[in-house]
Amino acid sequence: MTKPQLILLPGLLNDAELWRDQIAGLAGIADCHVPDLTRGETLEALAGQVLAEASPRFALAGFSFGGYVAQEIARQAPERIERLALLDTAIRVDTPERAAFRRGLTRAARLPGTFQGITDRMLASYIDRSRLADTELTGRIKTMTQRLGREVFIRQNEVVRRDGEDVLRGLACPILVLCGERDQITPLADMREIAALSPHAELVVVPGSGHLTPMERPDAVNAALRDWLAR
Repeated sequence: MTKPQLILLPGLLNDAELWRDQIAGLAGIADCHVPDLTRGETLEALAGQVLAEASPRFALAGFSFGGYVAQEIARQAPERIERLALLDTAIRVDTPERAAFRRGLTRAARLPGTFQGITDRMLASYIDRSRLADTELTGRIKTMTQRLGREVFIRQNEVVRRDGEDVLRGLACPILVLCGERDQITPLADMREIAALSPHAELVVVPGSGHLTPMERPDAVNAALRDWLAR
């Protein structure tokens, strides 16, 4: 029996390393594919790149920035999506305050010197405090973000986010909305709002996790994705 294609979209300054444990854990039931989201400058362009490489029909999971790309894919080709998972992401355009914050991050990233990616100081807002002493986890995160580098960060940070409410309301496929219990980047309250938009959506809260659920709590994320793939 042919396994369904599962497209896993990484977040800002993430690549396939983000999904390492999902690729391994779901290999028996899905053909996992992680597209490169480092090259496009708009959501439309990134979605087009993913669609050009995808099977005619596929399951789609987007994490954080990848969740916005997933929503754009659903806007462009809803008929090709068998099921959708949104992990630790958002559906709203940036508020003026958030837009100003992004501009500040871009200015800081352009300053001379070595690009650090997610630093020790920033990790406390990305992962749960209980994991800050986990050097294997924090090392993976810092190595990944430093490897992708300054230009990728600036390019992804400057992509204009679009509102996804109408897209989600229009989908009739199974939808998984997953959030870390202690996510500070895309808080649980916001993810509850996303799940409430569709009668086809199921909310899963990952205990003891911050924003980076696929890396922090891979077993819980894999279990949720398995259940979603079976719906």
